[in-house]
Amino acid sequence: MDILSIAFAVIVALIIGMVAGIYFTKQSFEKRLANSKQTAEDIVEDANKEAETLKKEALLEAKEEIHSYRTEVEWELKERRAEVSRQENRLAQREDNLERKGNTLDKRESSLQSREDKLSARQKKVEELEQAAQDILEEQQSKLHTIAALSEEEAKSIVLKQTEDDLSREMAIMVKQFEDKAKVEADKKAKALVTQAIQRCAADRVTESTVSVINLPNDDMKGRIIGREGRNIRTLESLTGMDLIIDDTPEAVVLSGYDPIRREVAKMALEKLISDGRIHPGRIEEAVEKSRKEMDERIREIGEEAMFELGIHSIHPDLMKIVGRLHFRTSYGQNVLNHSIEVAKLAGVMAAELGEDIQLAKRAGLLHDLGKALDSEVEGSHVEIGAQIALKYQESDTVINAIASHHGDIDATSVISVLVEAADSISAARPGARSESLEHYLQRLKNLERISNSHKGVKESFAIQAGREVRIIVKPEELDDSMASKLARDVRKQIEDDMDYPGHIKVTVIRETRSVEYAK
Repeated sequence: MDILSIAFAVIVALIIGMVAGIYFTKQSFEKRLANSKQTAEDIVEDANKEAETLKKEALLEAKEEIHSYRTEVEWELKERRAEVSRQENRLAQREDNLERKGNTLDKRESSLQSREDKLSARQKKVEELEQAAQDILEEQQSKLHTIAALSEEEAKSIVLKQTEDDLSREMAIMVKQFEDKAKVEADKKAKALVTQAIQRCAADRVTESTVSVINLPNDDMKGRIIGREGRNIRTLESLTGMDLIIDDTPEAVVLSGYDPIRREVAKMALEKLISDGRIHPGRIEEAVEKSRKEMDERIREIGEEAMFELGIHSIHPDLMKIVGRLHFRTSYGQNVLNHSIEVAKLAGVMAAELGEDIQLAKRAGLLHDLGKALDSEVEGSHVEIGAQIALKYQESDTVINAIASHHGDIDATSVISVLVEAADSISAARPGARSESLEHYLQRLKNLERISNSHKGVKESFAIQAGREVRIIVKPEELDDSMASKLARDVRKQIEDDMDYPGHIKVTVIRETRSVEYAK
């Protein structure tokens, strides 16, 4: 019983325990459920709050995006409106321009139409005038043929001649204008250059001579020079080629001959014989041979002195001897070597002023008359001989051209050739530089007046200033001022073509008209 009670008690206790456990479990579950609900509510509330926050943020972002997009759209719309406005303005301007151009074209069209009408009327009038002029011309030609009894060809020749005279007059006027302009520009430079060159080069006057006078210690020496039966004088003349003149001149004999070098050799030999006192054919041969050797040495020394004076180097020894021979050659009384040195100095001065090669100009000036040293021994003009010698000794092309062109035989190819030609003219034309015979002088004056009087319209002419100027007085009723200038050029050209003369000849044409009335 007790066991049952205990078992029952135990069972009841278990049941109570189970009920209590279930109750507590239920309470605990309900509590946890309540906590879970509260937690869920809290989570939901938080979720709602967060959702609200996210919603608000999303709305703000959406609003910002909408605002930004709206701003961008509004800016684009503004830009498009501005572009549309600009395009509208451009279109409006184009429409205005097109409208203005259309108006202008309309005006031009109207003006062109008016001009065409005027031109048509003028052309019609011109055609009428041409027809009238043609009628008048035919009428005049008919009258001219009737009055003058001229054929059509004769009338044409008269008209052509008149036209040619008119054109000649106009050409003369144009040529004179160009000449005056060129002279104004060139004369200043040329005069300054030539004047400076002349002032910086001094030269002596020279005289021409074909004889040499030898003084004797006494008149007895004349007989010794003649020798027995004249054998001494014949030997001396045959060896030297000179004529020995022994006359009544006291204490002097004369050597005559055209070869200056041979004359100088004869003079040196005769002076040696007179100094020695022994004069016979054998001694004469020795003296002449010795004098020739001394002459060769003297010619070489003279050439060297000329080169040293001008500062010219590296020249062929044979060419130097030829230069030395110029010392014994004269041209119109002017010593050719002195003239060549003078030309070299003048050409050098002018070359320095123009910036050309001074040494080359001096070399060309010194050698320009080289042919005169051998013109008595070689055929040809001194210009041709000089050019051949320079070519033989391998002178430069400029020097050869200067030699060949200094008298205008060929064209100058360099400035130095022109300078040498100018320097040669300056040296030859200066007062006292050259002398000429009275016969040649008078002939030149006659030729100048003859050439001047041969032209149409010349009343009279006068050669003055020793033939360096010719003055021509023309008939004013036949030649006007322009034709007077043409006459001066024609006379100058004919003088250059027909005459040989040193320096320059000035041609002056004088045209004078006078009107005289008497009051009564």
